[in-house]
Amino acid sequence: MNLTHPFFDEDGDKLREECGVFGAINASDAAAATALGLHALQHRGQEAVGITSFDGAEFYTRRGLGHVAENFSSPEAIAELPGTMAAGHVRYSTTGGAGLRNVQPLYADLASGGFAVAHNGNISNAGTLREDLVRRGSIFQSTSDTEVIIHLVATSRYPTIMDRLIDALRLLEGAYALIVMTPEGMIACRDPLGIRPLQMGRMGDATVFASETVAFDVVGAQFVRQVEPGEVIKVDFDGNVDSLHPFGSHAARPCIFEHVYFSRPDSVFDGRSIYEARKAIGAELAREKPVEADLVIPVPDSGVPAAIGYAQESGIPFELGIIRSHYVGRTFIQPSDGARHAGVKRKHNANRALVEGKRIVLIDDSIVRGTTSLQIVEMMRDAGATEVHFRVASPPTAHSCFYGVDTPERSKLLAARMDVEPMREFIKADSLAFVSIDGLYRAVGEKPRNSSCPQFCDACFTGDYPTSLTDVARRENRQQQLAFPSEQVA
Repeated sequence: MNLTHPFFDEDGDKLREECGVFGAINASDAAAATALGLHALQHRGQEAVGITSFDGAEFYTRRGLGHVAENFSSPEAIAELPGTMAAGHVRYSTTGGAGLRNVQPLYADLASGGFAVAHNGNISNAGTLREDLVRRGSIFQSTSDTEVIIHLVATSRYPTIMDRLIDALRLLEGAYALIVMTPEGMIACRDPLGIRPLQMGRMGDATVFASETVAFDVVGAQFVRQVEPGEVIKVDFDGNVDSLHPFGSHAARPCIFEHVYFSRPDSVFDGRSIYEARKAIGAELAREKPVEADLVIPVPDSGVPAAIGYAQESGIPFELGIIRSHYVGRTFIQPSDGARHAGVKRKHNANRALVEGKRIVLIDDSIVRGTTSLQIVEMMRDAGATEVHFRVASPPTAHSCFYGVDTPERSKLLAARMDVEPMREFIKADSLAFVSIDGLYRAVGEKPRNSSCPQFCDACFTGDYPTSLTDVARRENRQQQLAFPSEQVA
C-alpha cells in the first residue's frame, strides 16, 4: 500500500477498495464492452487501467495511468485491442505500488501459450511465495502480488492450463477474484471464502464477468449469478461453460464492507441491493443510537443512503447540509503541509443557510484516521450549528485489512488508539456513536454475528482474520528479532 500517493483521499482518511475487474468472451466488441464495464467500476480503482484482448491468434494489451476515459475513450484505442475475448482492470495499488509495470492485466508467454490475469484482492503469503520462486530461478517483472500467480502456474507440473492454475491457487492465502485469459478461453475464479466479489452475466452470446452487477447494467448484460466462493468457471470459444469446485467446502466470508462503502449503491451484492442495505444500516443506527436533533445531514457522497435510513427511522428531517464539489480530481495541485487541512474545504462546503442555529446529526460510513471527521465537525460549527452529533454506519475500524483494501497501518487507525469517548473528544463532536456489529449484520439481512463462524469477513472491525497471514507474521517476527536481538537463541 502507498499511503503518501497523491491519489489517496486527502491524508488517507478513507478506506479504499483496490481493484475492479471485467471480462467478456464471445463478444463481437469485447474490448469496447470491457472499457465500458470498467468505466462503471471506476470507483474501485482510479490510479491506472488496462485491457488485454485475444483475437484467436495473438494477445494485445494497452495500459495507462489515470481513468478509463483518459485511456480508452477513442475508437483508435479500442481498435488496438481486436478479438472476441477481453479482460480489464482498474487499479488502486495495495502491494507493489504505482507504475506501469504493475498495471493489470499482467501477461506472460508460458509454454502452453499466452496467459493474462486480472486480479482483485491481496495474496497474504505472496512475499513468502515470491522468495521461494526467486530462489528457484523465477525472474519477476513487477512488484505486484499478482505476478506470483503467473510464476506458480508456469512452474506447475500439471499437464493442462486449468490444472496448473488450480495447483497454483491451492498455494495461495488471502483474497482473490481472478479473470484469466488463455488461448483456450476465459477462466473466472474466486477464493474459497469468497472474500472479494465476482459476478457472472450474459450479453447475447457472450459471457461476461465483473466485480459488481452495475457493470452489467451499463453494458446491457443480464446478471446470471455470482461466482461462488471457491468456484472456478471456464468458458471456451464455443460458449461451453464448465464449473469446478476444487477446494472443498468452506463457510463463505465475503467482505462486509462491500455493503457499507465499496460497492456502488446501484449494485447488488449477495442478492441484496446495496442501496437498500445502506438505508437499513442507517435505520439500525437510529434505533441503536438515537439523539434529539433538528436535521440529519450526510457526509457526501457515501453517507447519503445511511442518512436517508436514519432520517426515515428517527423522523428527523433529511437535508443536504454539506455540498460536495465533484470537480476536485486527481490532477488538483497537492497542498503544502501548512495548507493540507484546507483539503476538505476543496471537496465539501457547509450549507450555512440550512445549518445555522440547528442541532444536526452527521452520518458517515466510517472513521479511519479521524482527521476528515474533525474538519467536517469544525466546518459545521463554523457554519453556526448549535450541536453536532456524529453517527457512523459501521463499527469502529480498529484493524488493518490484508485482503485488498488500502488501510493505514493499525497505529494510524483512530479506533485502534482510542475508545469512543476519546474519539468524540478528538473530532470535537457533541456525541459520537457507531452501529454495533450485530446491528450491521441485521441490517444486511443476517442473524447476529456468529463468533465461532462469522457470516462475513469483518476483520477490520473485529480483528478476526479468516485466513492465515503468513507475510504479516514473518514481518512481525523479523521486527521482533531486530528489536530484541539478545533474546534470540543462537
